[in-house]
Amino acid sequence: MRKVADCREYPSESGCTLTIAGSEEEVLVAAAQHAQAVHGHTDSPELREELRKLLKDEEPGR
Repeated sequence: MRKVADCREYPSESGCTLTIAGSEEEVLVAAAQHAQAVHGHTDSPELREELRKLLKDEEPGR
């Protein structure tokens, strides 16, 4: 099952609308890089664990 991370579900000052979809590991890597580059977070095991908790299964047909 593919996973999705969607910034629209988490309000930010930048109003980010990025959605990332793929395998769980692909999404975690891309989401951590995005969180660091765009939202100013520090990439860490703790950040990746928090991101992992936020992932949702991709809806069929997407």
